[in-house]
Amino acid sequence: MNIQLGRGKVVRRAYGIDEIALVPGPRTLDPSLADTRWQIGGVEREIPIIASAMDGVVDVGMAIRLSELGALGVLNLEGIQTRYDDPNPILDKIASVGKEEFVGLMQALYAEPIKPELITKRIQAIKAGGGVAAVSVTPAGASRFGATIAEAGADLVFVQATVVSTAHLSPADISPLDLAAFCAEMPMPVILGNCVTYEVALNLMKAGAAAVMVGIGPGAACTSRGVLGIGIPQATAVADCAAARDDFFAETGRYVAIVADGGLVTGGDICKCIACGADGVMIGSPFARAAEAPGRGFHWGMATPSPVLPRGTRIKVGTTGSLEQILRGPAGLDDGTHNFLGALQTSMGTLGAKDLKEMQQVEVVIAPSLLTEGKVYQKAQQLGMGK
Repeated sequence: MNIQLGRGKVVRRAYGIDEIALVPGPRTLDPSLADTRWQIGGVEREIPIIASAMDGVVDVGMAIRLSELGALGVLNLEGIQTRYDDPNPILDKIASVGKEEFVGLMQALYAEPIKPELITKRIQAIKAGGGVAAVSVTPAGASRFGATIAEAGADLVFVQATVVSTAHLSPADISPLDLAAFCAEMPMPVILGNCVTYEVALNLMKAGAAAVMVGIGPGAACTSRGVLGIGIPQATAVADCAAARDDFFAETGRYVAIVADGGLVTGGDICKCIACGADGVMIGSPFARAAEAPGRGFHWGMATPSPVLPRGTRIKVGTTGSLEQILRGPAGLDDGTHNFLGALQTSMGTLGAKDLKEMQQVEVVIAPSLLTEGKVYQKAQQLGMGK
């Protein structure tokens, strides 16, 4: 429904994940029967969850361990891991400074040049450890390092920026990355993002994307919405882009996965995103809380160290348990931030969804009071959903 914002502007209402709820249908099933498997770029995973390509979330060890546990981790090839042969002292330094110092420190640390030989070293280390070598670069990084990534044998390449489109205008002396040519030339599947609209998602699919990332600004450490004023709440963004996927599949017979990226903290958030149409989700801060995460209890966005306009911040997330606890359980917390797989399976069982395609079809209602109704004591005592 269109709403008149003022005499000269008609707008559309958009909804966030916190504003919706999932409605049980006429049947239920045992959670053990819920099939959570999915594919991204031809790579099948048991758990439809990807760890974000952020320096406080994924390093070589985390990428390997996530693969072992049935999920996927993406390594940032323009971060600390490819600028420093030994990232540990750098990560220690980032964790040690105060709130007033970290922006300048981050800008200085990330001014160190990216070393192509470290790109090769990190990819090969993940593969040697039996992990899926999924890596991320910006469009500019794809132009510079595409050949190195291909030669190193990465399994999946994510080309990500705050907003990616196939209709990018550049100054006359700069040649923008041709997304379609890049997808065609790379020997492995290419995932493109981020976007939040039907039209851009459809164009990225036409360019050859193996999957499309959806989300602008909802991440826990991202400040793009405050700095730029840009974004669409995730429930609406995912539903719009999922519609593009379905129309593209009906027209071409090629299925392109939709990945909801950012703004998801609990198992319930993940379940609701899939019900809106996502095939999988990408999360950062929940994994930054793992004992194995490289961030030392901190989490920061990819645009945090920008030398011109930082669009992220460093947040303290602490450490709440092992990666296995967070991903597969058993849960040691009661707030939905542990055992994401168990939460998804139990939600699917309660909703009667045998697989992710059926989960995408469950009834969704607008429910702004979903997280507050009846939770007075939890909120007052800062327990469970009141934390």
